[in-house]
Amino acid sequence: MKVSERIFGKINGQTVKAFLLKNDNGMEVGCINYGCTITKIVVPDKHGRLENVVIGYETLEKYLDQTAFFGCVIGRVAGRIGNAEFELDGIVHRLAKNEGEHHLHGGKTGFDKVVWEARTEENADELKVIFTHESPNQTEGYPGRVSIKVTYHVNNKNELMISYRAVTDQKTIVNLTNHSYFNLSGNGQRDVLQHKLTLKSDRFLPLNESLLPTGEKLDVANTPFDFRTGRRLQDGVTSHHPQNQLAGGGYDHPFILSANHQEEIRLVDEESGRELIVETDEPCVVVYTANTIEEDRWKKHMGVCLETQHHPDAVHHADFPSILLEKDEEYRTATTYRFAVT
Repeated sequence: MKVSERIFGKINGQTVKAFLLKNDNGMEVGCINYGCTITKIVVPDKHGRLENVVIGYETLEKYLDQTAFFGCVIGRVAGRIGNAEFELDGIVHRLAKNEGEHHLHGGKTGFDKVVWEARTEENADELKVIFTHESPNQTEGYPGRVSIKVTYHVNNKNELMISYRAVTDQKTIVNLTNHSYFNLSGNGQRDVLQHKLTLKSDRFLPLNESLLPTGEKLDVANTPFDFRTGRRLQDGVTSHHPQNQLAGGGYDHPFILSANHQEEIRLVDEESGRELIVETDEPCVVVYTANTIEEDRWKKHMGVCLETQHHPDAVHHADFPSILLEKDEEYRTATTYRFAVT
């Protein structure tokens, strides 16, 4: 196994580095310290062909211009916060509005637009890139200074694990995720509509017209949201279900996971034979089928995001798992992505 690095570009006088983690099987994970962005994941298909299974760009300039959050870490809070505000201990905190009247994915300058500090580690069992960032008090309106560490781990089991850590000097809210778009066809040869997704999830969160959770938790049975025995992503595009229509023809929905660390998320492309198994300690996964993407060469349905996290807009729903982080408490979570062939 080997990890290497090179200069990827510069922004505002800061050097952006690219890292390549390669295991003994030929699996490669490429990432940059701008947004902790994953630029490629190269794994074999059933014939042994090594191809990239995430969508992204070759240059820093493309990442600076894009609006789809390709491959990056989202924070301080993933998803939307209604009316770009929340109340904490009687104080209303007003956040940056970057999606109409609402706050999305950490605001105008979220963690996806930060140049992180980065270092690498190699040992016999795994390769690591360790990213760190200090988010000042009142960044995008959030209270508290937050110290964040995100680590990408690669091993010889063809696994990528992303571990997240954070501590704050005053009570705040944190909900991190990774926004990679997976396409198991390899090198974006086809869209993902024939990919088959299986989820251990009995309920999903319906959305309102602003794509914010209504607060309901609906049973997936007898709907296009039932992935318990597997279904093709195309079902959401062709569906007349109001929730699929609301999302732009497809999925952009949080699913409540009924299991953790039990192969609870499985994505398969039968043509290439590639399989992705996702295991997490998070209570929820947002499935987004890139319904409105128009980014240079990447068009809609060319990737699917599997955003493991706490429920979106949790600050406005008391019965959702809390995203509060107390002073000096450590935020800890991890998600593992395992690649195989069927």
